[in-house]
Amino acid sequence: MVFETHNPCYNYTVLDNPWRSINNTNASAIKCDTDVIWSGWYRLFINNRSAHIPDTCVSKGHCGKDVSLWIRGGNPTVMDGVVTRDVCGYFGSYCCYIGSYPIKVKACPDNYYVYKLVSPTRCDSGYCADTDSVNTISTSVSPETTSAGINITLQKECGSRDCFQNLLDQIENITSQVLSVNTVTDILTVVFNASESSSSSSSSSVSPAKLASDGNRVLKSSEKLISTLVKPTDTSANVSFTLAALEVEVFMVGPQVTLDKIPRLVTTNSSVDIDLIGIAKNNSGGSAAVAFMSYNTMENLLKADFFNTSNDTIKTMMSTVISATLPQTTNTKLTKPVNFTLKHIREFDPSGSLSCVYWNISEWIVDGCSVLETNSSFTVCSCVHLSTFALIMQTSRPQESNSLMELLNLVCVIVGLVFFSLALLTFALCQWSPGVNNVARINLCVSLLLAHLLFLLTQQFLSLIRREQVLCAVISGVLHFLFLSGFVWMSIEAVLLFIGVKNLSQISSKKREVLSSGFLCVIGYTIALVVVSVSVGLLPEGYGSEDCWIKIDKGFIWSFLGPVCFILALNTILFINIIIILNSTLKNLNAEVSQMRQTKIMTFKTLAQFVVLGCSWILGFFSNDSEMLEILFLILNSQQGTFIFLVYCVLNDEVRQQYRKFFRCLCSGRRQH
Repeated sequence: MVFETHNPCYNYTVLDNPWRSINNTNASAIKCDTDVIWSGWYRLFINNRSAHIPDTCVSKGHCGKDVSLWIRGGNPTVMDGVVTRDVCGYFGSYCCYIGSYPIKVKACPDNYYVYKLVSPTRCDSGYCADTDSVNTISTSVSPETTSAGINITLQKECGSRDCFQNLLDQIENITSQVLSVNTVTDILTVVFNASESSSSSSSSSVSPAKLASDGNRVLKSSEKLISTLVKPTDTSANVSFTLAALEVEVFMVGPQVTLDKIPRLVTTNSSVDIDLIGIAKNNSGGSAAVAFMSYNTMENLLKADFFNTSNDTIKTMMSTVISATLPQTTNTKLTKPVNFTLKHIREFDPSGSLSCVYWNISEWIVDGCSVLETNSSFTVCSCVHLSTFALIMQTSRPQESNSLMELLNLVCVIVGLVFFSLALLTFALCQWSPGVNNVARINLCVSLLLAHLLFLLTQQFLSLIRREQVLCAVISGVLHFLFLSGFVWMSIEAVLLFIGVKNLSQISSKKREVLSSGFLCVIGYTIALVVVSVSVGLLPEGYGSEDCWIKIDKGFIWSFLGPVCFILALNTILFINIIIILNSTLKNLNAEVSQMRQTKIMTFKTLAQFVVLGCSWILGFFSNDSEMLEILFLILNSQQGTFIFLVYCVLNDEVRQQYRKFFRCLCSGRRQH
C-alpha cells in the first residue's frame, strides 16, 4: 500500500490557464488540456479563479479537443479523503464512450480540489476545467442521477479477451440497485464494443465453449444493468433506449394500474406480448416489471451452430437474439404463454425448417417454444417461459458443384441449339409438298431455340445479371413465356400427329380444314401469354430468383409446373393412343418389302416423337435422387432440336433429295472456281 507523505491539499502544483483557449458561449469558462507531463498533485485555476474537473457530461468540443474528459462518480467530500475516479470522454452521442486511466481526487477544507492526473489515452482528448462553485459539504449524491456505487474503468481500447473479461467482472461487482439510463447506456456501449472487438480479433482461436461462456456473461451483465432501471410506481411507467448493438424496452406496473393489459413491447426487429398485469396480481405488492431486449450482434457469440440436431443441416440465425425477464419481481410464474413476433433478418427459404429456440447455458433448444404462424417476413413464437430466444432455420446442405455435369450441360445445349437452327433452315428453305404443315414444328423450334439460348446466356453471365434485379425478373418472365409456348407447341404437334395416324389418308385435308396456320399461332402463343400475364398480375415479385428464374416462394413455381404437368399428361395419353392405333394399322398392311421399310421408318419416327413431344420431361420429376436419370434427362431434353431434325428432315425422302441437289451445286461451284 502506498501512503502520501505530505498532505496534497498543501503540497500541490498550481496550474493556471494551462489549457488551450476556445470560443465558449457558456457562462462557465471551460478550458482543455493540451500536452502536460503529469507529476504529483495539481490544483486548477482559470484566470486566478479556482477550478475543478466537471463531474457531469461535457459536450464534444467544449474543451478545445474533440473528446471532452470529465470524471464519473461525483466529486468527493472532505470526509472522503483521497478517492479514485474514472475518467469519461464524450464522443458520438454517448457521454462515456471513451475512458481513460483512473485519477485520484481529494476535496480540501478551503473549498477546492486537488488532482493526481495521468495522460489521456487519446491524443484528441483532454481534461476539462470548470469555474462553477464547488460543493464539498454534501456527503453523497443520489444514485438515480449519477454513477455512485459504481467503480468501473471504461477503456475505449478494450479489444483483447482479458480486457473484455475484466470489464464483465467489474459489472458483476456493481452494488447499486438503481442507475440512470445514461449510466446504463454508457456501460452497455463499452461492453458491446469490447465484445465485438474481442470476438472479431480472436474468432478463430476462441473455442465454442468460451464463446458460449462469453455470451452467458454478456447476457447476465446486460440483464443486471437493465434491472437497475426498474423503479417503484403506483400506476405504470416505461423506460426505453436504443444502442447500435441493443434495443431495450422496460415496462413497470404498480398496484393502482388502470390498464387492462400492457401495450406490446416493440423493437425494430421483434415484439412481445406478455400478461404483465396478471403477473403483477400474483405478487404480494401488486407490482411487476418486464424487460425486453433485442441484441443485434449477439449471434457472434451465441451462434446458430449451437443448435444441436440429428440432421446434418445448415443452421442460420433468422432473427435477432432477444431476451425477456421479469426484474425485481418476486413471483415470476407466467399466467399465459408469451408470444414473440420475430422479423426475418435474412432471406426466407420455404424449403427450410424454422424452429423457435431458447438459450440453455451452452446450446439452443426448443423445449417449451413452438411456431404459431409464419410467412416470408415474420414468425410468431409462443413460449411458456422467459429466457433468451431466437429463430433458427435449418436447410439442406447444397450439393457440391459437379464440373463434369456443368460441362455436359453446356455441350448438350450447344449441340441442341445447332440442330434447332439446322431444322429451322430446312423448314424455311426446302420445298415441301402442299399437304405438309410445318407450322407447329417451326414455332416449336423457335420457342425452344430462344428459351435454351436465353437460359444458357443467363447462366453464363449470372453474376452480372443478378446485380440488376429488374433485369433478372424480366429475364425470368421471358423464359417463363418461351418455355410455356414451347410446351403448348409440343401439345399442338401431338394433336396433329394423332390426327395424322388416325386418318392416314386424309391428313392433309384435315389439317387444312380444321387446324389452319393462323388458328395454330393464336393457340400456340396466346395460352402462354395469358398464363404469364395472370402470374405477373397476381404475384409480380415471384420472378427473379437467385438463378433468374421463377421463385419457389408461396408455390409460385406452379404457375409453370401446373401447365407443364397438364400438357405432359395430355401428350403422354396421345402418344400411347398413337402407338396403339399405329400398331393396329400396321397389322392390316401387306408385308411387302417396300411397305415393311416404310413401316420401320414410320415406327422410328413415332417412337422419336416421345422426345419431340416433350414426354421425356417427365424424367425431371424423378431425377433428383439418381445421377443416371439426371444425365438421361439432360441429354434427351437438350436434344429435342436434334430429334426434330432427324425425324422431319433427315428421314424425309423429299428433303434428302433437296439436300443432295444442294450439295451437288455446292461442289460443282467449287470446282468451277
